[in-house]
Amino acid sequence: MSEARKIRAVIVDDEPLARSNIAVMLRRDADVEIVKECGSGKDAVIEIRSAKPDLLFLDVQMPEFDGFDVVEALGKDLPAAVVFVTAYDEYAVRAFEAGALDYLLKPFDNARFERTLARSKERIAQSWNAPRGAGRIALKDKGQIIFLEVGEIDWIEAADYYACLHVGRKSYLLRRSMMELEQELDENMFCRVHRSVIVNLERVKALELNAEGENEVVLKNGTRLPLSRRHRKEVQARLISAGFPLIF
Repeated sequence: MSEARKIRAVIVDDEPLARSNIAVMLRRDADVEIVKECGSGKDAVIEIRSAKPDLLFLDVQMPEFDGFDVVEALGKDLPAAVVFVTAYDEYAVRAFEAGALDYLLKPFDNARFERTLARSKERIAQSWNAPRGAGRIALKDKGQIIFLEVGEIDWIEAADYYACLHVGRKSYLLRRSMMELEQELDENMFCRVHRSVIVNLERVKALELNAEGENEVVLKNGTRLPLSRRHRKEVQARLISAGFPLIF
């Protein structure tokens, strides 16, 4: 790791001793800087969004708001490397289903911790070199937490208090408002085309008029989405600035 850039780490565990043990091990590595320690899941979400760490050590079993709740709540704000910490084997499988880089089963020794930290460093280095707009969104699906690569999303629609993410033939509900998603997503990749629709510009094939004379966005997979007059000029300008030919 470069001396000019340290790995920023957050430790989340409701047991002070457990947080202290991880902190002691992390401080042995000159490449790592601990930016926050949290004793509850709800506090962790706030602090992680503020501190924007690269590495997260996250306890699974916490009262009221557990580690899996934290992952879902963070969405795209999830750090590049997430390590679940648990005292029970049964959570290990769920940790990987939730997209964790690794898990530590309490009690763990120095060798196990160092292997996990080495893997984390590799993941973080990859994330630092990733193109702008790359990233993942965490969400619950059928009792599990899964990750979606942001670039895989075709389009997003409002669904009451949720947002529905369309990825190929699949769709996923995310507990996030359209306004929040619009602010988080890379504006060079995603654009609002209607009050209830955001599209991935790379999926756009054409802008057309339908039989009723209304503007529509046509995606490469054939999906047709409403394009409001309010957003039409902005969408055209964004497509042109993104390197797309003028579409009519």
